Amino acid sequence: MQRAVLTEAPMTRIRSEADGTPELMLEKATLARDSEGRAKYARRGLGLTGGLDPTTRAMLLRQLYLSHIESRRFEVALSIALEMVDTGVMPDVAHQDAARACLGLERRQEAIEHLRIASRVSPPSRRAFHLWTLGSVLYLAGQERHSLGPLSRAVRWGTNDKPLYQAQVVLAQLACGETVTNVSEVRERLADSACGRGYGQFVLGELAFCEGDFAASEAYLSAFVERTGRGRIAQQVALEGELRRARDLLGRMAEKRRLA
Repeated sequence: MQRAVLTEAPMTRIRSEADGTPELMLEKATLARDSEGRAKYARRGLGLTGGLDPTTRAMLLRQLYLSHIESRRFEVALSIALEMVDTGVMPDVAHQDAARACLGLERRQEAIEHLRIASRVSPPSRRAFHLWTLGSVLYLAGQERHSLGPLSRAVRWGTNDKPLYQAQVVLAQLACGETVTNVSEVRERLADSACGRGYGQFVLGELAFCEGDFAASEAYLSAFVERTGRGRIAQQVALEGELRRARDLLGRMAEKRRLA
């Protein structure tokens, strides 16, 4: 994989402690209200000559990465994510971030490889999330059969979000033409859980669509699209595949009503 060349001017080394510490710049970058502010403080922190430990460096790089993701500068964001990988700090998070940038560049296979690495090197507490993300990317890419493995492993590793992972296994099974007898039960369990909100609305919308409950499907998918549209740009970028699918299903249901 070739790394993108940063197109920005080199960061100026900051030698005066009057500008603060790397930790203070990290805090300011994290609390910044826009991508420009996030990038400004991240660069200042990275430019300080003293007191920059590997963990703080990785976290400052991540703030800089997020600023580029929010501005849809995916090539630069990928280069920074690979710098994060090189630090050896939170490697699973760094590979997850690299995957997000690859998806923005429509380099899906590279994204899948980064997600596979993330699931292997992650601590147990984050393994289910990475497996679920990998399975979701494969599912949305039309590789439903390949998505079943990581999604099923996410169920085994999952805790609070297990109903979400179980529901996505059912969706993948249905897409593969398998007979699933507990769709309503899985849907009800997800709707009653905390993970049935947010991303769960997208999955509930798909389950309802599969059951022919178009009124509920439309309500869930419309809420997901609206909620995601109000979220941070980085979240919208991460969920572009889900947004496309949700809008496609909404369009198909609108067409059914028009022809009825």
